[in-house]
Amino acid sequence: MELQTLQQSILVMAVIIGIGSLIGYRQPLTADSRKLVITIIINVAMPCIILDGIFQTPMDKQVITQIFTIFLISILLNCLGILLGWAGARTLPLPAKKRREIAILSGLGNTGFIGLPLCAALFGPKGALLAAIFDAGVDVVLWTVGVMMLQEKGSFSLKGLKTLINIPMIAIVLGLGSALIGFAPPEPVKSLFGTLSKLASPLAMMYIGMLLPLFLRNKPQVSLPLLGMPIAFKLFLFPLLTAFLLSIFSLDQDIVSVALIQVAMPTLTLASILFARYSADEEMGAMTTVFSTLLALLSIPAVVLMGNWLLH
Repeated sequence: MELQTLQQSILVMAVIIGIGSLIGYRQPLTADSRKLVITIIINVAMPCIILDGIFQTPMDKQVITQIFTIFLISILLNCLGILLGWAGARTLPLPAKKRREIAILSGLGNTGFIGLPLCAALFGPKGALLAAIFDAGVDVVLWTVGVMMLQEKGSFSLKGLKTLINIPMIAIVLGLGSALIGFAPPEPVKSLFGTLSKLASPLAMMYIGMLLPLFLRNKPQVSLPLLGMPIAFKLFLFPLLTAFLLSIFSLDQDIVSVALIQVAMPTLTLASILFARYSADEEMGAMTTVFSTLLALLSIPAVVLMGNWLLH
């Protein structure tokens, strides 16, 4: 993986986050404006990245094998990340529910908002496709294992799986189905997907930047150990463990590169929303997301550098 390309992409992300912060400081986000930006990113830009990746990548047996492999790897790695975070949280004198919250923040990353556009920039359409499949694995773990851990009874219901039926997931299913039967959209449609896909990264980074003044203005009261543990696990320990595990197995280089980038992502943006829904610590979820995102601008190149050393 070209470290210089990664550093340039991270630098661009940092600048866009900074621009978003200035906008958010001068014009604070309202609930309606937040909803609008999220809708554009999730329901327009991300599906277009996925479809552009599918229709720009020739579907052969190797690609299909890679798709199934990275989906399985995603589920296994995200479950491992949660387990690792839970084991770390057990070393602190905390209630059981707080330990489960830390476990989720330590294991599940922002593979859609940040990881998918970053992989598209680094590895092209095929990287975007594999990153989207990895993100689908994150969604499966989040709405099954994650929801079970946040509920007091630890129960699982099919009702929770309704959340998996979203526009990006539909784009994956329809796009792959079309590609497998040999259907290719006309060139103007492909061009439209390619153009709209370029919205995802700048919009997502700007949105994260606009959230920063909002969180800092509220002066949240979250202790450093509660923030430090999930951030350390998510940004450093878990990615380095993943790099070590990937070096043991003989895997395709495309899968290894995308998996390492996705695992190095900061805590998922949905954390605060999910915690609020299940009466968990919404403030801790939000602050972990914000600070891990800022630190990730430094940790991602470091993890990739270490990962390249381990993998070679």
